[in-house]
Amino acid sequence: MKRGLLLFALLALAAHADLVRYRSGNPEDARLRLHGPVLILDGGGGSDDTTPYQLTIDRVRGCTSCDRKLDVVVLRASGGDGYNPYFMSMKGVSSIQSLVITDRESSSRPDVIESVRNAEVVFFAGGDQCNYIRWIKGTPVEEAVESVYRRGGAVGGTSAGLAIQGEIAYDACPNQSAVSADVLKDPFSVDVSLSRGFFEWPPMRHIITDTHFKKRDRMGRLLVFLARAAAEDSKVIGFGVNEGAVAIMDKDGRAIVFGTGPVNVIVADHRAEVLERGKPLTYRGYKIWHFDAGQTVNMKSLPAEGYKTIDVIEGKLSGDPY
Repeated sequence: MKRGLLLFALLALAAHADLVRYRSGNPEDARLRLHGPVLILDGGGGSDDTTPYQLTIDRVRGCTSCDRKLDVVVLRASGGDGYNPYFMSMKGVSSIQSLVITDRESSSRPDVIESVRNAEVVFFAGGDQCNYIRWIKGTPVEEAVESVYRRGGAVGGTSAGLAIQGEIAYDACPNQSAVSADVLKDPFSVDVSLSRGFFEWPPMRHIITDTHFKKRDRMGRLLVFLARAAAEDSKVIGFGVNEGAVAIMDKDGRAIVFGTGPVNVIVADHRAEVLERGKPLTYRGYKIWHFDAGQTVNMKSLPAEGYKTIDVIEGKLSGDPY
């Protein structure tokens, strides 16, 4: 009997071996009334500036100088505890748990679901967004993240963690990486992998995000993603965040830009002239706005002026989109 119980315990331990948890701070659950929701839209690259994250924490707490504290959960598919000291250095943070999820079964574990559901801030780290699709999309952990937003908490991510925040996601599955020059020549390249049905935050409807934007010259590929999506929707919007830039968005779609902007907003409101497998893209009339640090983007009411128009003709851009 004892041998059987030992075998069962070993099997249970093996089943949970893929999850790694890093804890910092107070182990007691912080319970407080929340004042969000807030979305964290970070273009990647890392920064020592905590200003946009402190703003997020203060918005969720509902104050800047009170003693109310909250819990943070970082979800990752690789890496370690690098965000623990970063978040613990901020005012109003009681604890942080970094959960490294590398299998789908971990996203159904009761202890993991409880940790996420009890958090006030949930943040997705960078890496490979396809792993979040594989291991979190459609699981109880996804539902737990959504419950945090509904309660008035903050959700978001950086790099790959930002890529999954739009209603339409460039998921990079399986293990793809779209390069602007290549996919402009063939919008149906195997590297163009779009999906829906992960997060559907109200202010991010009909939006596709992209990251490390100017540094990795990702405008061309985002224009391709938009042309593909516009074949199904009457209007889609690209939200390309430069490396080092962060946008903090409220429930009404207003986002303040921080860091080394800009945030690039691109509208595609009609179908492409040429959108065929194996043929270069032709799409005339993308509208592009650039929002620098300190400016506010209102996704529900973009300015009637101040945008540039860019065409893609036979896979080539008509001008500098940046």
